[in-house]
Amino acid sequence: MENSYSILLFYNYVAIDNPDQLHLDQLSLCKRLNLKGRIIVAHEGINATLEGKDSMIDEYLAEFLADPRFVDTDIKRDSGTGNAFPKLSVKIRSELVSLHLDNSDINPKTLTGKRVTPDELHALYESGAEFTVVDMRNEYEYQSGHFRGARLPALKHFRDLPNVISELEDLKDKKIVTVCTGGVRCEKASGYLLSQGFKDVSQLDGGIVSYMKRYPNQHFLGSLYVFDGRVSVSYDDGNHTVIGTCALCGAATETYANCSNLNCHDHFLVCDACPDHDGSVYCSTSCKAQNTSVPLSLSNNNLF
Repeated sequence: MENSYSILLFYNYVAIDNPDQLHLDQLSLCKRLNLKGRIIVAHEGINATLEGKDSMIDEYLAEFLADPRFVDTDIKRDSGTGNAFPKLSVKIRSELVSLHLDNSDINPKTLTGKRVTPDELHALYESGAEFTVVDMRNEYEYQSGHFRGARLPALKHFRDLPNVISELEDLKDKKIVTVCTGGVRCEKASGYLLSQGFKDVSQLDGGIVSYMKRYPNQHFLGSLYVFDGRVSVSYDDGNHTVIGTCALCGAATETYANCSNLNCHDHFLVCDACPDHDGSVYCSTSCKAQNTSVPLSLSNNNLF
């Protein structure tokens, strides 16, 4: 259809000799095709999520995948509405995902966990095998949906991993499968665990997205948080059980808001009943007491 949209999610850890040029090329290409979303370019590769009309997405992929550096990129494509992103952002960063390990940074091309396909992970669950899923996403992502029995280190940000790895010490000699949204964080997280002496570390190939598309409403419980206007996806026509709970009253919800206290702005789950009459919502009584706020219209698109 002429006015139908697609959303892309992809990354590729590949050497980029001239990030500045790739930045300019991607910016020019996306502007020409009227695509919106976010692209991160670094010496170690590219990480992106984009939305545009189907025909424009097709043209983007034809040009992107024609580049020998990106020909093997795993592209995840969903249908969109045209409202997933407010604008286009293409940035150069030192890392695709920030671990801040300085000179000891993990290179997924030389050190990363074994790849476990969605079929293989599903079979592990079905067989009752002994293994532990370790979720490498942030706490607020985990709250709306996660794998059955998953362990979540206290990650407010991915860069916190080196500081909380001690929480996983009991798993050093056990079978671990790391998971994240599309796979980009697990490439480094699994390698980092291996570098710290963990013996049997795998990563879910293609991320949670790939598992949910193949096995909707199975061993992943709830909905998957995504970093765009959709906020969460389930791939099951809405037939899943809502496991997220309002941070203020405990009611079931999958709606997120940012704390109205401008000194906080934490991202958290909140039900429709808890915001104040003016639309403002606070993650705690202490934040509300400070009264440095801006009213928020509560909706699943009020994220960024």
